[in-house]
Amino acid sequence: MLASLLSSPTEHLSGHTLDSHFQELGLLHDAHGAPLLRQLYYPHEQLLYVQWYGNLTPETVVTGAQAVLETQQKLPCLTVLNDKQTSTGDWMEAMEWLEFEWLPQARELGLRAFAYVFAPDLNNQLASLDFVNRAKQTLAIQVFYDTETALAWLRDQRLH
Repeated sequence: MLASLLSSPTEHLSGHTLDSHFQELGLLHDAHGAPLLRQLYYPHEQLLYVQWYGNLTPETVVTGAQAVLETQQKLPCLTVLNDKQTSTGDWMEAMEWLEFEWLPQARELGLRAFAYVFAPDLNNQLASLDFVNRAKQTLAIQVFYDTETALAWLRDQRLH
């Protein structure tokens, strides 16, 4: 299944009304060479789609989040669709860094809304909910079970 996802990065977004013109920003690998995350940028929507892979740890989440910040420094990303459907793992120990380091930087770089698509893994969901609860004080953020609903919500956020 992972091989098919990697060969067709837009498969999860097929059927959506996203602009078909996107920039493939590449696949980031973890320290062991396994796929960690893929970023796709949709310039007309100023949307960054981030798809996570594999068993996430605090270290890999920080690595991936740093890559997202690097993208935000280069491209205007008003919204992020953070898709964890193809990942597992407990990354709770990265929470302080995400809240106090990543989030302020992401907001300073223009992030307005963050749609969070749940992983099926319970540990990953618990970490995700903790992050959402921490971030909702300063950012429009919502949890979803599918990318279509998440995308619709992000579009609505751009109108506000």
